[in-house]
Amino acid sequence: MITIQEVSSKKGLKQFVTFPFGLYKDSPYWVPPIINDELESFDTSKNPVFKDAEAHFFLAYKEQKVVGRVAAIINWLEVRQQHIPKMRFGWFDFIDDPAVSEALLNKVAEIGVANQLAYMEGPVGFSNLDKVGVLVEGFDHIGTMVTWYNHPYYAAHYERLGFVKEKEYMENKFPAKNADPALFTKLNDLVKRRYGLREVNFTKTKEVLPLADEMFDLFNNTYAKLSSFVPITPVQKAYFKKKYISFINPEYIKFIKDKNDKLIAFAIVMPAFSKALQKAKGKLFPWGIYHLMKAKKESKDVIFYLIGIQPEYQNKGVTAIIFNEYYKTFTEKGIEMCYRTPELEENVAIKQMWKHFDPVVYKRRRTYTKDL
Repeated sequence: MITIQEVSSKKGLKQFVTFPFGLYKDSPYWVPPIINDELESFDTSKNPVFKDAEAHFFLAYKEQKVVGRVAAIINWLEVRQQHIPKMRFGWFDFIDDPAVSEALLNKVAEIGVANQLAYMEGPVGFSNLDKVGVLVEGFDHIGTMVTWYNHPYYAAHYERLGFVKEKEYMENKFPAKNADPALFTKLNDLVKRRYGLREVNFTKTKEVLPLADEMFDLFNNTYAKLSSFVPITPVQKAYFKKKYISFINPEYIKFIKDKNDKLIAFAIVMPAFSKALQKAKGKLFPWGIYHLMKAKKESKDVIFYLIGIQPEYQNKGVTAIIFNEYYKTFTEKGIEMCYRTPELEENVAIKQMWKHFDPVVYKRRRTYTKDL
């Protein structure tokens, strides 16, 4: 007998956050979140996303033991302003029991129907900076701090319940040595002269912060046409600055400006924190912060987190300037492997951008949808 309970207390929310720690305790590939960080992201008084969204958190019980979880999410910006009648769901984990996954998704469906939404899609988060997609290939590769990991049986549960593939995402990797400077050094100089552009590099986090709002505006402009995009609001900008910027080496943030000092492109690369997070085991103290700071300084692997280019400068060789700057930084720091965050299979422009680096697709993930 499966029973579903909505979380209504801090104790219940902690059970929600920590459930995967038991589910994946024997997995060498699962990367645990920092528990307090995850709790804060679900706190309606701290995460500004709740100004425009709502979430319900459910736990599944079998014989008085937690055996699954799901977050049912409505992004009202998406529903009311973009007129996309979507019921979102994410943070969906469960034991390999069809009764558990079905009971949890039925709860999501109930909320969608009650709010007159047309379909449900997941796993997704609140916004485009959240994790996305259920892993369908690449189970023998370690996860990252910006993706969900899951057991191979997950996809079969979706399909058994009549869900169909909505979006496919690919994760690529390539050795840093694949970045042949001959491919972009000459083009770098040409593009800078032709369009009056210049690179902006940083050595301190405090140098980045005054420009962060402009960067998020550019992010919104860059991805506005993608089918899954929900813009970042002004209050979310402040939250993301606090939450993310301090985790990133300032040398790994690259800006490109035009002759009028306007930001026309940016890129953010993060050190790979996966192994440090595994050592931290969900806690910053006493040793978690040490492992994370050590990885920030010493990791030889990096993740290309975000790249944004003003639409009028896309396909004009601006990425040559970005790659030229990263080549210098990576060479200096001895970076060995580059990973990319999940990218939509339909995003042809992003494939063109990376083609010279001989990337290898090592993971695939997708979202599933079902009419309500």
